[in-house]
Amino acid sequence: MQVRNVIWIGLLAALLLAGGAAQGAGTDVRDFGAVGDGETDDTAAIREAIVESDTGLIVFPRGDYRITETIEIELAETDRTSLNGMGGVGRVLMDGAGPAFRFIGTHTGTAGPGTFDEAVWQRERMPQIDGLSIRGAHPEADGVQFIRVMQPTVRGALIREVRHGIHLVQRNRNVLIDSSHIYNCTGVGIYMDHVNLHQINIIGNHISYCNGGGIKVEGSEIRNLQITGNDIEYNYDSDADESADVWIDAREDTVAEGTITGNTIQARPSPNGANVRFVGHQRAEGRHNRGMWTIAGNLIGNQEVNIDLDRVMGVTVTGNHIYTAQQESIRVHHSNHIIISANAMEQSHNYGRDGWRNGITVNDSDSTIIANNVLDAAGLGSEESGGAVQIIDSRETTLDSNQILEPVYRGIYISGCRNTIVQGNQVLDRTDEPTMLDAIRITGDSQATLVQGNIVGQGSENRIADDDG
Repeated sequence: MQVRNVIWIGLLAALLLAGGAAQGAGTDVRDFGAVGDGETDDTAAIREAIVESDTGLIVFPRGDYRITETIEIELAETDRTSLNGMGGVGRVLMDGAGPAFRFIGTHTGTAGPGTFDEAVWQRERMPQIDGLSIRGAHPEADGVQFIRVMQPTVRGALIREVRHGIHLVQRNRNVLIDSSHIYNCTGVGIYMDHVNLHQINIIGNHISYCNGGGIKVEGSEIRNLQITGNDIEYNYDSDADESADVWIDAREDTVAEGTITGNTIQARPSPNGANVRFVGHQRAEGRHNRGMWTIAGNLIGNQEVNIDLDRVMGVTVTGNHIYTAQQESIRVHHSNHIIISANAMEQSHNYGRDGWRNGITVNDSDSTIIANNVLDAAGLGSEESGGAVQIIDSRETTLDSNQILEPVYRGIYISGCRNTIVQGNQVLDRTDEPTMLDAIRITGDSQATLVQGNIVGQGSENRIADDDG
């Protein structure tokens, strides 16, 4: 046993020495005159460290390194370069406008191996920001920006009190952002801003209190965007015209092939606010080119609208717990090929609060399936019209095997629709003082509506009402 212990102790010592050697192999910005006292302007010293580094690993020991201008890292000139904050103890204070660091590459191809210049692999690939803290000290300061970079990686960073935390522009490929804290930004936490970008994974981060959105895509061509296992909270602006925690604005270009999976996404109700918002634009033939997305296994809540889908195609919303909507749990407008299945929707935080609503609206859409969901105390619409699930001016819609419990006015409301199937649902008001008027109401010259095999309670007016006779 003693021999084994000696061997293990020797191996542990070797590993510790190897780790210390690796850490010590970096270029210490203090060796080039950086002070790190939070007051001295360390911009020139850090630039010199990057240019003169023999290793490419720029190390920021414990300290506050104030800079007043963007430090540009042109990878074709500096060779492979990464920034290391020594496990979070090094902090950069950006006391100027623009990003603290701007990484610039030359890659203009795709992610396909045949599109790469060998110089990209030799000098530019995979710049990393690891364990570094960046704090804004100027109203127009940003965190870090990437332009034409292959495999940029941000890991274990803290970026706060800036405008945009991580800013992706022009063109990038194969981006990894993980285990980082992006906090209290006046703009967007992770901003894909008019960028051509394929393959980006955003995994295991805290992205919170960013006024312009937690994660936002705008004016970009995006493929393969994975948003997984993050805590995305309180990204809203009560003074703005609209807000969203995850905001895919594809009115100018195409955004497709993505997942939003296993996240906690919540905020506070704000004007035109949504937890998850997709908006695209309609093609001439009436279909849409913004889609191929899965929203699955998330906890989503506490906004005006929890999930807002407008002019998109091919989105599946499944296995989520969706709670506390001020207006609607899920809103689908002008969209195609939408599946909403196996979600739980309720008002757990706001029972008894006047004016709060949860439920599903599908408007001017076609090829929609709503199946196997549970809706509790949903109350969209009014005594005159509307229901917990309301399908309006839509085509080819199926409502199958949902449980709609204690609806405020109606369980299912269908108006002005064509080719609608309503089967296998339970619509019940089991309260001591029921408010349900109708379990199911069909109106507005709806054509070809099949209602069969449902279990429906008696409303104060009807079980099933067909205004069209």
